[in-house]
Amino acid sequence: MSAIITITFSPSIDKSTSVLGLIPEKKMRCSSPKLEPGGGGINVARVINRLGGEVTAVFPSGGYTGMFFNHLLENEKVPFVSIQTKNETRENFVILDESTNKQFRFGMPSNEIFENEWKDCLKAIENHKNVDFIIASGSLPPGIPLDIYAELSKIAKLNNAKFIVDTSGEALKNAVNEGVYLLKPNLEELGILLEIEDLKIENIEVAAKQLIQKKSCEVIVISLGANGAMLVTKDETITIKPPKVKVKSTVGAGDSMVAGIVFGLSNKLNLNECLQYGIACGTATTMSLGSALCDKKEVEKLLKKFKK
Repeated sequence: MSAIITITFSPSIDKSTSVLGLIPEKKMRCSSPKLEPGGGGINVARVINRLGGEVTAVFPSGGYTGMFFNHLLENEKVPFVSIQTKNETRENFVILDESTNKQFRFGMPSNEIFENEWKDCLKAIENHKNVDFIIASGSLPPGIPLDIYAELSKIAKLNNAKFIVDTSGEALKNAVNEGVYLLKPNLEELGILLEIEDLKIENIEVAAKQLIQKKSCEVIVISLGANGAMLVTKDETITIKPPKVKVKSTVGAGDSMVAGIVFGLSNKLNLNECLQYGIACGTATTMSLGSALCDKKEVEKLLKKFKK
């Protein structure tokens, strides 16, 4: 089994609860909240750990919320390297309106990360030897240079590790310019990378192969929401739709899909099997309430449906 590192520059404590109905100016009684460690790479690491993979999460963490964040990860027995920061770790909120069964997601802004702090994050990855996969996932907080993922790509090359990116905006463009192994954009993000307005689903394969031909990456996985995902390389295209399930929440589904794909890669599965793992993990996460992630048993049940 291969060693995996995730890096999350903007982790958060995710708090989820429910109310009978969202009513302005009224005091609303909430159900008992569920608190979980969140953020792109954190969620990826948590899922890989649940699946039995060898993973270490690297992230900045500060203040009382940072200490509690670390405690939450310790409770899940996820190996991690926490870089102490001056500012507090942020919190996010997910509230279910039981009267409409609609979910509301409140994302708090990230606090500034100082130069010495993000450089310590990079050093932690550089010093981690015998790594096969480095996964950068999530948004960038103030203070982080937009070319940080390009720097991580260089570190991955020096360590002969496969670099995997799941982000957006300028950070994604910079990573692509340096070159990565696998990208996971959505339809809109793929269009932006290629400067294509209103990219259509039927044109995804051609667009993805354009990026691959530019040697920006080797594998692209385009998430298509309820339609599943498409995996494209220079030689093959694989599209898989998820099994039909009752969706309770989409929080963390994309991160879970990345986790499943990389877990498959780390176990030397073929790309079709890796995508099946990814979609099974993402789908299983949608079956959970709030910010809860997939359960290994549910993932295994869903994987069996692909074999039929």
